This record gives sequence, structure tokens and C-alpha cells, in this order.
Amino acid sequence: MRLALVITTYERPDALAAVLASVKHQRKAPAEILVADDGSTPETRAVVRRHAPLAPAPLRWVSQPHEGFRLARLRNLAIAATRADYLVFVDGDMLLHPQFVADHARFARRGCFTQGVRVLADESLTRSLLADPLRHVGPASAGLGVLRRAYLLRSTVLARALGGVANRLISLKGCNQGYWRDDLERVNGFNEQFVGWGPEDKEIAVRLGNAGVRRRSLLFGGIAVHLHHPPASRAALPANLALLAAARRDGTIRCARGLADHAVPPAG
Repeated sequence: MRLALVITTYERPDALAAVLASVKHQRKAPAEILVADDGSTPETRAVVRRHAPLAPAPLRWVSQPHEGFRLARLRNLAIAATRADYLVFVDGDMLLHPQFVADHARFARRGCFTQGVRVLADESLTRSLLADPLRHVGPASAGLGVLRRAYLLRSTVLARALGGVANRLISLKGCNQGYWRDDLERVNGFNEQFVGWGPEDKEIAVRLGNAGVRRRSLLFGGIAVHLHHPPASRAALPANLALLAAARRDGTIRCARGLADHAVPPAG
């Protein structure tokens, strides 16, 4: 299985540098790394250039002009830029456990997509992690809140045993998800009608479910710490929730505007 790690980012070069530092220390390297940038200033591209020579796999950069929040389109551009069999998507402010890629690779199953977990860092812990991205963060660390500390525990045995039960415990979050390429192609990727924050991740999960692709949640593995940031604008949420409701109501599988609108490199 050829696994690509896709990191989406916008105007957060300090966080991106920290994420790439955590990628460098993965026990199992991805086959390739794609940084997908939503039209940031040149400083973001400079971060990618600095980290490319030290990356554990080929590090590539894809981008689009910034015309508002267009995360769905950005993810499709990343899919179109690779021929990887399996794609793991993370946000550009997610520090990855050293076994993150290995866990996703181990947990991937045909007929399923994978939902990983995140633990939220507060502002103080975020500052510390930006200064030292490889600092150990465990369940007893300060600055994590209360409810999700257990997500930092890693156990391959528990992850396998609780794959089904975890679906009822973990909410859908696009900041930590893995998909087979052919499943993404079947549903035409992410729905580019989503402009503005949320919930494009839930909508693609609905369409995958309508196509017979099941969700499999990765608890006690695939761990990432989400750095603090101010909340995004919710101005587009009512329109986006209507798109989600339509996918559920109509049993939609393929979105009208998606991956097929972008050139995909030939196999081989």
C-alpha cells in the first residue's frame, strides 16, 4: 500500500513547521508528503522548502489562490496530485504521534475509511509545542482539558478490539482521516459546493456510506495533538448544513463538483 500524508494549511507557518518536525520522526514514513496550501503568503512555501531536504519521504507542495475558505477543493487538488493508494488527511496544526502513520497504515481496511482522534491543546501548551514540537505530551500533561486525555493512550490491541465501538465515541473530524483512493474517486472526492467552515467532512462520510463504505474509528492509535487557534467563522454554516442534509435525504453518492474537475496524473 502506497500511503500519502496530506497536510492542509493556511497562514500558519509556525504550526506547519512543527507538524513537519513531527512527521520527520515517524516510525513508519509515508510514501510521500503533500502540503496543500490555501493561498498563504510566501513564508509558508519557505517552510516547505526548508523541511524538504530532511523529510522522511518526498515532500511536495500544492496550492490554490485564496478565495475564502475552500478546504474541500484544496483536498481534491491534493488527491489529484498523487497516485497513492491510500491518503491520510491532517490539518496543518496537528502534531503527530511517532506511530501516527504506522497506526493508520495498520488500521486501513478495504471497504472502510478511518477516523482518527485528536486532543486539543490550550494556548499555553500550544506555545510550548511550537517552541519544542517533539516535547512529550501524555494524559497527565497540563493544558489538555479533561475529557479527551485518554485519547493519548496508545494500544494496538485495544485499537483493533474497539474499532466498532469507537464509532459511537468519536465524532467525525476531517483533521484526522484516512481514505482509499478508489473510494474517493467513486464519490468524486470532496464536495466543492462547500465554501466556508464545515461540515464537508461529515458530508463525504454520508456519501461514502451511501456507496457502502463503512466508517472505522481508530481509538488508542493514530493520535495527534491539535494546536490552539481561534474558531473559524460560522457564517457559511447554514448553507453548508443544507448540503449535508441533502446528501442524507437524497442518498447521494457522487457530488456534482469534485475530484473529477481536476487532472489526475497517470498511473505508473
